[in-house]
Amino acid sequence: MAVRDLSISLPNQRRVLSVLVFAAVLIWIDTTILGIALERIADPRAGLGATPGQLQWAVGSYALLFATALFAAGALGDRYGHRTILVLGLLCFGAASVWAAWAGDATGLILARGLMGLGGAMMMPTSMAIIGATFPPERRAGAIAAWSASSGVGVALGPLLGGVLVDHFWWGSVFLVNLPVVALALIGVAVAVPNPKLAQRRRPDPIGLLLSTAGLAALAYGLIEAGQDTDWARPQVWIPVLAGLALLAAFAVFEWRSPEPSFDPRLFRNGRFSAGNLALAALFFGITGQMFYGNFYLQGARGMSALDTGLAFLPGALGVAVGSPLGARLARRFGVGPVSGGGLLVVAAAFLANLLFDVDTPLFWFCAVGFVSGTAMGLTIAPTVAAVIAVLPLDRMGAGSAVNNTVRQVGSVLGIALLGTVLAATYRDRIEPALAGLPAAARDAAAPSAEHTRAVADALHRPDLAESANTAFIAAMHVTAASAAVVAFLGAVLLVLAFRARRAPAPSTRQEPALAAQR
Repeated sequence: MAVRDLSISLPNQRRVLSVLVFAAVLIWIDTTILGIALERIADPRAGLGATPGQLQWAVGSYALLFATALFAAGALGDRYGHRTILVLGLLCFGAASVWAAWAGDATGLILARGLMGLGGAMMMPTSMAIIGATFPPERRAGAIAAWSASSGVGVALGPLLGGVLVDHFWWGSVFLVNLPVVALALIGVAVAVPNPKLAQRRRPDPIGLLLSTAGLAALAYGLIEAGQDTDWARPQVWIPVLAGLALLAAFAVFEWRSPEPSFDPRLFRNGRFSAGNLALAALFFGITGQMFYGNFYLQGARGMSALDTGLAFLPGALGVAVGSPLGARLARRFGVGPVSGGGLLVVAAAFLANLLFDVDTPLFWFCAVGFVSGTAMGLTIAPTVAAVIAVLPLDRMGAGSAVNNTVRQVGSVLGIALLGTVLAATYRDRIEPALAGLPAAARDAAAPSAEHTRAVADALHRPDLAESANTAFIAAMHVTAASAAVVAFLGAVLLVLAFRARRAPAPSTRQEPALAAQR
């Protein structure tokens, strides 16, 4: 596919890239900033009294819409101009941030977060497409690398900004930080960013969008519902799980038969592409779950402030920043299997190290494990992403990049759904004996989560009950961390086996299509 010539001067290229990097920080801040506010949102006194299932949806709805709307956003950009869709994404993100900040209940927060995920999905492929259209081939890789580096900035800033805001204002203030970024990004886009379109436009894929969104949502709903009553035999659990799997299977068949699929399942016929993507999904599965329970561990069980919690997560973000460039260099020398597979094995070991954490474990060890785990994540992500794209012919790299982004987001959705369910179900089992002597109303109020149990303990002046809540939560966290470790270990085995040879086969030299980086 050919794109209209948008050659611009070097200073203008730099201005375009600066605006796009600034806008992209929004996406990455919002992947981490909500976690700092979860403890407050779950508090029946200072927040919304959200249940574990509602908190899982507040996190998962963002990743769900982000994952399933990426392809539609790219196709709309081809048709109407990528700057146009980028602006709509920024406006959507800003409006949803206002809604989330003043959400009156958990349902409103979940819907607002989903709308924010939709806005983020409209921003990512359009930004990549604009870079592809405005930068010449010899400068394009460096521009994409600079744009990708915004993820590290956002991931590191999210917990710190969230901590400051939650400690000094109310939980909804974590979303208002998005508004000045949106406003400045809109001005920059209007002034500096062109509006490229493809000369040959892709067709929209509404059926694929509907099948993938509905299937993933139904699957996540069933998994989350299982954690609310620890009964997997209930129709509320197995019916949506089976329906979700059936819809996702129908999505795969539909895309396989489509002459212009938005999500091309044929790419998974390449063993290395499949193994690398599944390993990345396993990694993001574990990361999302760990961030979910880690915030409750630090703020709930240990009683730390939101800002201190953000600082405790900072070594992990720094580790990712260290590991990513190091992993790329090591993989060129030793191969993807030893470096990325070894990195994912270290991540699995770091999850297992969580089994040693208790309410009085020195914070130094949490930070040290976080730094080692973050470094190992960097060692894993950067070489694996490069490798799974490089094994494809040049004319399929764009489609492979889109599949790679989606699979990682799907891993995040399933991580929060399944590991969050493990956490909630295990907690309910462990706290049940401590609640046996309470009146029925108090028992029901205390059962959903450790935050609810502590609220009841304060109301009844029962410090022993609060201590039981902490003990039950730590036990649930250990089970969840072990589950994440098993999944990460399996991902590492896949990587090592798939990339046993030091060098991957050279990709085909067929001509790369315009704007391939976006899809």
